[in-house]
Amino acid sequence: MKITVIQHDIAWLDKAANLERVGRVIAGCGTTDLIVLPEMFSTGFCMDAAAVAEPAGNGAALKWMLRVAEEKNAAVAGSVAVESGGAFFNRMYFVEPDGTVEYCDKRHLFSYSGENLHYSSGTERKVVEFRGVRVLLQICYDLRFPVWSRNCGDYDLAVYVASWPVNRIAVWDLLLKARAVENQCYVVGANRVGEDPICRYTGNSAIIHPYGRPLAELREGEAGCITADIDMEWLRGFREKFPSLHDADRFNVEK
Repeated sequence: MKITVIQHDIAWLDKAANLERVGRVIAGCGTTDLIVLPEMFSTGFCMDAAAVAEPAGNGAALKWMLRVAEEKNAAVAGSVAVESGGAFFNRMYFVEPDGTVEYCDKRHLFSYSGENLHYSSGTERKVVEFRGVRVLLQICYDLRFPVWSRNCGDYDLAVYVASWPVNRIAVWDLLLKARAVENQCYVVGANRVGEDPICRYTGNSAIIHPYGRPLAELREGEAGCITADIDMEWLRGFREKFPSLHDADRFNVEK
């Protein structure tokens, strides 16, 4: 599978500008199987949920993702703020070229910024299968909680979409590698660059090998895209030869 990560400067609360900006980057990325965008890629990480949320399953960002997925013949993943049943969620969509839409809602809400006061927490750990690869969907702060992303033999690739600020970027770099090593999986981290009213972001987006080394990465502050191939045949052989997942402790997560 060929994976492309987009790292862009998000115009604050300007959905039309962001979709146009990201569309230009994607147009120049070439052929790929999966395109990964940052957290709240169309608005920025905003706590005014009512101001930025779109209707679940019928918003402008989702319609744009559906169109891009069809045009590029690739899945598109990224999170947006949505309203569903009177509640707000930080929702990661995984949109396939045939129009199939899967999603997960952010499990761990970032209380340091008050996200838990404005959004509702997700309860479902979501794995989707696409073109022979099982993909775990995770959003930003979820990266800090290894039990929630523990590989129970049910996924091959973990995708983290984020708005992770520069003052904690060393933690981002470290945890992406840790999640890859401990779960014997490939990891994708898609982070933004630029500034919002509160934070500055330097990106550091990467595609990580199960040994914890980058297959591709974007430099700090650099807007653009990276692409790398993941080798499923190698991954299966590695897991058979070095079966650490079979020796792991078991956990039950309370929902």
